[in-house]
Amino acid sequence: MNMPEEIGKLKQERGAVILAHNYTLPEVQDVADFVGDSLELSVRAKESGAGVIVFCGVLFMAETAKILSPDSVVLHPNPFAGCPMADMAKFEAVREYKEAHPDSLLVAYVNTSAATKTLADICCTSGNAERIIRSLPPEKRILFLPDANLGKNIMDQTGRPMELWPGYCPTHDRILPEAIQRQRREHPEAEVLVHPECRPAVTELADQALSTGGMLRQVRASTAPEFIIGTEIGIIHRMKRENPGKTFIPPIPHPVCPNMKKISLEDVLSSLQDFSPQIALPPAVMDLARQPLERMLAVTS
Repeated sequence: MNMPEEIGKLKQERGAVILAHNYTLPEVQDVADFVGDSLELSVRAKESGAGVIVFCGVLFMAETAKILSPDSVVLHPNPFAGCPMADMAKFEAVREYKEAHPDSLLVAYVNTSAATKTLADICCTSGNAERIIRSLPPEKRILFLPDANLGKNIMDQTGRPMELWPGYCPTHDRILPEAIQRQRREHPEAEVLVHPECRPAVTELADQALSTGGMLRQVRASTAPEFIIGTEIGIIHRMKRENPGKTFIPPIPHPVCPNMKKISLEDVLSSLQDFSPQIALPPAVMDLARQPLERMLAVTS
């Protein structure tokens, strides 16, 4: 029995659902029940009612799944798969800001730790951030955290002034305007899609700035033969599988998130065998962190 078959057998025995983010290794995506972006996967997990969730992604994603499915066992196959951007918004620093600015609304990107979410008024994703910001009272001061690039892109879209936390995604921040311009010259027929975590100077050069889910939908709908894909390279595996007649070009040779690649098939198998590592969060933290997520879902559902 090969490893994917072993994983499939154990998954059935455990009554587990396997979730994989669009940026994970191709072989991990191939054994997953659902592949998608972080919040989409957590919502899928909740809707599935599975008692065991194997979350193949970075730590904050597995935490979000636990927050939305508190009665499920959530396994995170590699505890060293963290998110540098989420780590840039430490609980203590955000709490200090909130104490100094009690009237500000804190809008937390889902790419934050469970602890930091407990301080937020509302969460957002890259796909719904514009809608969330437009829904907030115009007289309120806003702190957007932790991604300053996404925050600035949303400011430009909405015209809404915001304070921006000094965080960023190292992978997306490495994509520079010159790389987009070079690829446009080399592939003049290509449609340029970039993630809104990219620098504003990059999103200005793109045809569209979209979440990973938005990119996947646009690629399916478009008649363009080629696409320059300005995000983590893992998504191209799914794009090729779903759109075999189209060509996908990364703007730089290896826009890779090392943490997203840390979860291997061996980790998934070991996690199911040992029933670990499990995400464990205090009930009080989950209750507080769930509130900004539910407020977001109420606006966008």
